[in-house]
Amino acid sequence: MEVPLTALKRGESGIITSIRASSRWGRCWGWGFQKRLVDMGLTPGTKVTMIKSAPFNGPIEVLVRGYRLVLGRGMAERILVEVQECPRKSSGSP
Repeated sequence: MEVPLTALKRGESGIITSIRASSRWGRCWGWGFQKRLVDMGLTPGTKVTMIKSAPFNGPIEVLVRGYRLVLGRGMAERILVEVQECPRKSSGSP
């Protein structure tokens, strides 16, 4: 299921599938926006893990390529990810 990066819960991971060029308010972000994301390592096929999300629509913190990255919510809403299934915890018995 493809969702915005902001929809991930703490500890949940996803693979970046695409980046929307425009926001939900109709503002179009061009080549500079996409270049900035690429410079930060946020490219399609990259795994991201949600570390935490600030309250009141504040920024989010994610783990990307082994480092922590803080993104504004507006930017993060336009990064679409395919949610990965969380591995189930074993009960200890085979």
